[in-house]
Amino acid sequence: MNRNLSGYRTRTVTACVLICILMLAMTGRLQYLMICRADYYGRMAENLHQRERTIKAARGRILDRNGTVIATNRTVCTVSVIHNQIEEPEQVAHLLAGELGISEEEVRKKVDRYSSREIIKTNVDKETGDRIRLLRLAGVKVDEDYRRYYPYDSLASKVLGFTGGDNQGIIGLEVRYEEYLKGRNGLILTMADAAGVELENAFEDRIEPEPGADLTVSLDVNIQTYAQQAALKVMEEKNAKRVTVIVMDPRNGELLAMVNVPEFNLNDPFTLNTEPEPGDTASKQDLLNRMWRNPAINDTYEPGSTFKIVTAAAGLEAGVVGLNDHFSCPGFRIVEDRKIRCHKTGGHGGETFLQATMNSCNPVFIDVGQRLGVEKYYHYFTQFGLLGKTGVDLPGEAATIMHKKEDMGLVELATVSFGQSFQITPLQLITTASSIINGGTRVTPHFAMRAVSADGANVHTFTYSVREGIVSAETSATMRYMLEQVVAEGGGKNAKIEGYAIGGKTATSEKLPRSLKKYISSFMGFAPADDPQVIALITIDEPEGVYYGGTIAAPVIADIFRNILPYLGIEAKEVAVDYSGKKTYTNP
Repeated sequence: MNRNLSGYRTRTVTACVLICILMLAMTGRLQYLMICRADYYGRMAENLHQRERTIKAARGRILDRNGTVIATNRTVCTVSVIHNQIEEPEQVAHLLAGELGISEEEVRKKVDRYSSREIIKTNVDKETGDRIRLLRLAGVKVDEDYRRYYPYDSLASKVLGFTGGDNQGIIGLEVRYEEYLKGRNGLILTMADAAGVELENAFEDRIEPEPGADLTVSLDVNIQTYAQQAALKVMEEKNAKRVTVIVMDPRNGELLAMVNVPEFNLNDPFTLNTEPEPGDTASKQDLLNRMWRNPAINDTYEPGSTFKIVTAAAGLEAGVVGLNDHFSCPGFRIVEDRKIRCHKTGGHGGETFLQATMNSCNPVFIDVGQRLGVEKYYHYFTQFGLLGKTGVDLPGEAATIMHKKEDMGLVELATVSFGQSFQITPLQLITTASSIINGGTRVTPHFAMRAVSADGANVHTFTYSVREGIVSAETSATMRYMLEQVVAEGGGKNAKIEGYAIGGKTATSEKLPRSLKKYISSFMGFAPADDPQVIALITIDEPEGVYYGGTIAAPVIADIFRNILPYLGIEAKEVAVDYSGKKTYTNP
């Protein structure tokens, strides 16, 4: 019996010890949770009862070079409901449906959905939002938001781009400079009880939003408007598929205008601007993507005779040709087994290199290409920057499509020499031409100039690379003179403007496949010819009727220049000719 009693006491003591240890462990754990982890669990408890709503940041504006606002914001509202706070669901569904113009059934589904917050509709105009707010419906929240607004509707649509429902950039400058424009959203933090009902007198915490920076770009609204009007006019007159115009400062690469008609309405970017062609089975999204596409940088084409500027500059720089070198044009050249014709079927006969440039004579430029040879021609093609991209600050720039050097024979060399059998973008062509006429500096075409924060404190000035020595100053001066003669007395004479020395080059290139007999007419001009301050390129895609670049494209650039040269402060000058035939210019 004593043995049994002893065992019982031992078990009892052991149990007490274990209970004490367990109690001490629980007490220690409780002290740890209450003291060391108090903040953590306090935050967890607070989060369970905390509701947050976003305060959208105002997106930064986009301004043209003169401070004209071309992209801004309009205040709109987001209407939402909180299930646990709604007192009269039938009334809420009925009233919101009436105010927002949506079905009562659709609203009721969201009202009945158990969630912390259910959005009924975004982008509600402020007047409607204010009316809903005045109804003071329990559980209904009206938060102010922003919607992008473009005061000029379609102006520069494929350059500016637009934003989506979340106010983020989708295409163009809007997406390229998203990090500067978007800002930082704020928050409204409120407390709710265990049932999720917002506490009426509870503390509300606000984290204020930070608006995005304003972006100033090189685009000039007035020049863009002049260019767009001129492009629309020729597109309608010639029933063309599309027209692209680029206007740039050749000295620094600042893009003053970039037109791609037909443009689209930036305030309604999901509505097609043209009817699909018969038999086109593309989806709505594919059609929208086509509409948003920027042909000036996204599409390549055979440049035709405007590319003779490059061949001429390479020939002069390499010393294989001079202005007074004599050539003969019988109307064609035989290269290996190919007979390559001149646009003048009867030929130009005897002519100097200067005259051949004024006549846009294919056989002579074939000869210059052959004198250079594949190695040297490819060297200049690379030196001029034609194999890379321009580096423009827009998304989706296409690269040049060119023969590999090892695949380039005499026939390919011949066709490339006068602008066929390869493709480049319009922007690449005008950028390369700028480097040839500006003294030999390869500039980077661009739009962004500076970004300024809403309070004006932070300013970021954008800089762009340049590369000097593309051609010598002597070659550049000779090219300016040659291209001035093209307009003064050659194929570009329809670009003449009284009192101004204009340089330029025409082109008429046949699209692939050749059998379709469809053309791109183009003209590139610059002014003043002796000191270029502005350069412009127009391409007219598939014009009907007369399609020669010198006939239909050159006059459009002349029309644009008549408007913008005085606007840019470039004064007209009287031309005096001395007995040697040398031209001099004086102010009138």
